[in-house]
Amino acid sequence: MTYTLITANRNYSSWSLRPWVLMRALDIRFDDEIVYFEEDNYERFRQFAPNGQVPCLKDGDRMIWDSLAICEYLAERHPGCWPEKDEARAWARCAAAEMHGGFAPLRNICPMNVGVRATLHRIEAPLQRNIDRIGELFAEGIKHFGGPWLAGERFTIVDAFYAPVAFRVRSFGLDLGEAGQAWVERVLAHPAMLEWEREALAEPYREVGHEAEMAEAATVTADHRAG
Repeated sequence: MTYTLITANRNYSSWSLRPWVLMRALDIRFDDEIVYFEEDNYERFRQFAPNGQVPCLKDGDRMIWDSLAICEYLAERHPGCWPEKDEARAWARCAAAEMHGGFAPLRNICPMNVGVRATLHRIEAPLQRNIDRIGELFAEGIKHFGGPWLAGERFTIVDAFYAPVAFRVRSFGLDLGEAGQAWVERVLAHPAMLEWEREALAEPYREVGHEAEMAEAATVTADHRAG
């Protein structure tokens, strides 16, 4: 049976990107369904997801919502989602959970908008702490497990969870340090990420709220999206 993964706009939906890029990278087959953001997302999304959010994975009559739950569900059914070695897997789970539940200043001040480049109005202490911590995490994982991915030689869930950060780093010119930047460049060049980016740049839809978030935090210097 083929999964169906329901996601939202390629430009904005960082949560959607996580399971999508994992499934593409690991060649887990699925039907790709996009439901675009609109003014009243909650009631529309409640038609398929009990929490009224994306992403949502359909497996037959079963619905799995929340990006971390989806990735864990897939890990129970497909080898390679987490690192094989115990130490790397434990670290990867911690790092993914830290991303899932933290880094609020980065999320709020630097929204994912794939095709846009911008200069932040300012970088205050909470955001800088997030940037520094992510750079520290990346350097630690790559050094300890040998790279080139965060927990070793293969792309796993922890890389998928930080994939939206790569787009944020590029959009806002954030400095994660040498090791962090090397991982950003590697993940941006991954075929699955390039596919997502192509679709984002071709996407004609603009959602007012997400565009306003970008304008509030930064001065837009380039927009590579079509239309």
